[in-house]
Amino acid sequence: MFGTSGIRGPVGSTVTAELALEVGRALASDGYERVVIGRDVRDSGKVLGAALAAGARECGADVIDIGVAATPTVARSVGWFDADAGVVITASHNPSTDNGIKLWTPSGKAFGPDQRKAIETRIEREDYILADWNGHGTQRSTDDGNRLHTDALREAVSLETPLDVVVDLGNGAGRVTADVLTALGCRVRTINGHPDGAFPGRPSEPNEETLEDLQVMVGSSDADLGIAHDGDADRMVAVDETGTFVPKDVLLALFARDAAGEGDRVAAPVDTSLSVDDALAAVGATLTKTRVGDVYVAERATEPDVVFGGEPSGAWIWPEETLCPDGPLAACRLVELVADSGPLSALVDSVDTYPIRRDSLEVADNTAVMATITDRVTERYDDEDVDTLDGVRVDRGDGWFLLRASGTQPLVRVTAEARTADRADALEREAMGILEGAIPASAD
Repeated sequence: MFGTSGIRGPVGSTVTAELALEVGRALASDGYERVVIGRDVRDSGKVLGAALAAGARECGADVIDIGVAATPTVARSVGWFDADAGVVITASHNPSTDNGIKLWTPSGKAFGPDQRKAIETRIEREDYILADWNGHGTQRSTDDGNRLHTDALREAVSLETPLDVVVDLGNGAGRVTADVLTALGCRVRTINGHPDGAFPGRPSEPNEETLEDLQVMVGSSDADLGIAHDGDADRMVAVDETGTFVPKDVLLALFARDAAGEGDRVAAPVDTSLSVDDALAAVGATLTKTRVGDVYVAERATEPDVVFGGEPSGAWIWPEETLCPDGPLAACRLVELVADSGPLSALVDSVDTYPIRRDSLEVADNTAVMATITDRVTERYDDEDVDTLDGVRVDRGDGWFLLRASGTQPLVRVTAEARTADRADALEREAMGILEGAIPASAD
């Protein structure tokens, strides 16, 4: 039921008011006595949020409804309102036809596997503790979440030289970014700023293909950089002052290098580019690899010498602030970095990048195929070169490759990177050969 990013899927089939009611009942029955609820701009969130609140209250929990808010606003509000859990009704960067439910702890970290399993089990068994007629929880609404988030970001960032910034909100819930940058003295222009859950301006996921308007506006103006969010603003990506999209691995390297120093560690997934390793080595820091998913990056970021965590998807975590991916915080930190060290294009050029190859094959049973791949790789390569934390990653000295099952499709994905194009091509062929050989063997 719960993936690493919560429940997500089409409204009316996968995601229903009945499901939201059950999640609310399960939360309260599992001991979460005060729950913060917020939602992104999708209209379906009104019904789902109301149903979840009703379920929680029916089992005795008190509900604090902060209305339309970015996911990091809701996640951070759990602690601000002294609550036990937070719920965001959002499908993040998914299409407008979808919605979802994601659960948060007071630290700002998403529910971990054990917490998610406990909620799933209660729902599967219909194990709810319904309150008596006079024991229902209370509900109150407040818009203080956005104000508290704005205040926290202003305290987290020092901006001596305000910049000219274009912010593409994608018709989503990330308005706090524009508000904070304006309060810090920046000239802020927004596009797709009107909240609309149909996402008429562009698809909700921000990437090089969907941000043409932002790239044109920044490149044709005197703006210092452009910022873009997805629908719930947990993600942040950027374009430089020329209107060129900043590769996400490069953005990860820039944030990591800025946050880390001698002896520090940075958490990032197993598919992270060598660019990040090299950027950290230059400042005496190292990369610690996690499974793919911001919840795993956040878990590693709880360790004392991890000063930053990030995913090339656009999720960035500064653990001294919060353990949730905070797109508005990332936007402010990037503006601060450019103001201190920019222009952004020069910062991008300071990061060495390498050829990276990505491919995939459709398989009937990716679990069986990955089991065969794991057996064959561990037999073929030295133990110290093989990492099975998430899929199978093989370090070949001058490059690496990763074979990993898709979590949403019947695919096995292949990623290969090296410091030369010819070597990257060779590693991709090596990995694809392993995958192709494992498919028939797994069917036996």
